[in-house]
Amino acid sequence: GSHMFIVQVAGHLGKDPETRFTPSGQKVTTFSIATNQRKGKEDITVWVRVTVWGDRLDKIISFLKKGSGVIVVGRMN
Repeated sequence: GSHMFIVQVAGHLGKDPETRFTPSGQKVTTFSIATNQRKGKEDITVWVRVTVWGDRLDKIISFLKKGSGVIVVGRMN
């Protein structure tokens, strides 16, 4: 069966979020988060792509700009 993983990612936005609408009129907002992870003695940057459906971001979208610090909790697909 399919397993769902709940993940929490903290990092910074790589660029401003992009909002578009599907052909059926559903709002979808996407953005990428840069998160730093330690691998041995070096820091590596891992990019995590986030998709938010609907209007859940409407109240805070104006605060989300390139470089903004964010923590996102959601399902891993």
